[in-house]
Amino acid sequence: MATDKRSRREFLRSGAAGLAAAALLRSVEGGTTDIMQQDPFPELVEVTIAELQARMRSGRLTARRLAEMYLERIRVVDSRTRSVVEINPDALAIADQLDRERKNGRTRSMLHGIPILLKDNIDTADRMLTTAGSLALIDAPRPKRDAYVVERLRKAGVVILGKTNLSEWANFRGQRSISGWSGRGGQTNNPYFLDQNPCGSSSGSAVAASANLAAAAIGTETNGSIICPALTNGVVGLKPTVGLVSRSGIIPIAHTQDTAGPMTRTVADAAAVLGAMTGRDREDPITSEGNKRAEKDYTKFLDPNGLKNARLGVVMVPPRQNPDAFKAYYQPFIEKIRAAGAMLIDVSFPAANVSQERLDVLLYEFKANLNKYLAARGAKYKTLEDLIRFNDENKDRELPLFGQELFVQSQAKGTLSDKAYLDALAKIRKGARDDGIDAIMATHKLDALVGPTVGSSWAMAAVAGYPSITVPIGLRDNAAAGMFFFGKPWSEPKLIKYSYAFEQLTKGRVTPTFQPALPKKA
Repeated sequence: MATDKRSRREFLRSGAAGLAAAALLRSVEGGTTDIMQQDPFPELVEVTIAELQARMRSGRLTARRLAEMYLERIRVVDSRTRSVVEINPDALAIADQLDRERKNGRTRSMLHGIPILLKDNIDTADRMLTTAGSLALIDAPRPKRDAYVVERLRKAGVVILGKTNLSEWANFRGQRSISGWSGRGGQTNNPYFLDQNPCGSSSGSAVAASANLAAAAIGTETNGSIICPALTNGVVGLKPTVGLVSRSGIIPIAHTQDTAGPMTRTVADAAAVLGAMTGRDREDPITSEGNKRAEKDYTKFLDPNGLKNARLGVVMVPPRQNPDAFKAYYQPFIEKIRAAGAMLIDVSFPAANVSQERLDVLLYEFKANLNKYLAARGAKYKTLEDLIRFNDENKDRELPLFGQELFVQSQAKGTLSDKAYLDALAKIRKGARDDGIDAIMATHKLDALVGPTVGSSWAMAAVAGYPSITVPIGLRDNAAAGMFFFGKPWSEPKLIKYSYAFEQLTKGRVTPTFQPALPKKA
């Protein structure tokens, strides 16, 4: 989930966290913070996976040295952003093994020796914890096996560097959630302005990628939890078609919408990571279809001229407040797409009042899916009901800032055979798929859809279970902005092609400077 009803600024006002943040930061000449004067290994800032791989192939860099450099950046830089909750104690040993393989002439993939961070709801069968940010799972048994996506990444030669913070339980606990906060990890901070909301729930993964704390990070999404934090923290976020990437070993919300995906600084890096994540998982039968549709190498779709002759539907959903300014800001980016040879058709989706049905589907599926996960994990707290009791008994640590209303509502729901659930699922899928994305694309004979990265668009793609990608385009009023490409299932190759071509035209990614606070408007 990506719902957020309380800003980071409001959170800071509520306690000592604001004083701690202020104490950590000291402005220097030119408006940057002291961290910019003490930035360890600046050669890693904005470096790409391809560039790192070239350095390792040439012998100028080893996997161990690269891991050490990123670990030092985490130690120094993340004292401000607080995006990483745990370092993998085996990271350097893994890097050493990969260096030995390279020395002996074996390179597993384009990700061989590349350090990546994982969101703390993705199982690892190692010495790290997997908690979804909750103190209830701190003492839980380690998962018996890696999440399948982790198996795939390890097979590709990735160095799992650590775990990132998240909005606790992937932002599906309370109605007044705080994005980027968990009982385990505390508050993750936006790398542009540390007092601002980093969005959720893959907050830590987005912030870590943006702050150059790893080559890439893995997030998860149910309803905007890759796209929103990627947008807010100025990185690329790629949400795959549900079923392209296995869901097994990932602490769930809703099986009809859950998926993991890469969060990176460039589209090329996202494409490289996505190829390593796919594969057929016997524990997740939906991946049988995904495996048939998957590409082994998504980087082959990185075409700088990829927008030529594309037929794209433009989805412009301006806010009620200052809609003209919104349109004026984004229109030049739309014109760049047109100038690159794309045919653009303005489209709009029919209004549908299905917010309650969307929530009901998540509430029903969360209870069923989480109970199944907890039972298999063998944790002390084996059901959602147990977690509700744990939170009530530990209110000072788990509920000091917001409650667990969604937990309670989910617990009250019946089974997945209930007519109310089946009707709600059918209604939202018809709205998002049959009468939504499918209908618009068929009517106008579109290859994909594009527009500003806003909630109504990512919600449509998320509910449908269809792929999407957001690309940073700069800062608008001191907030990161992005362009959103989405389309029909299994259209990742097209979306990568279009978004990469757009990225090469705009080069909109802005390196964070870790300002302590958003400037006040005059």
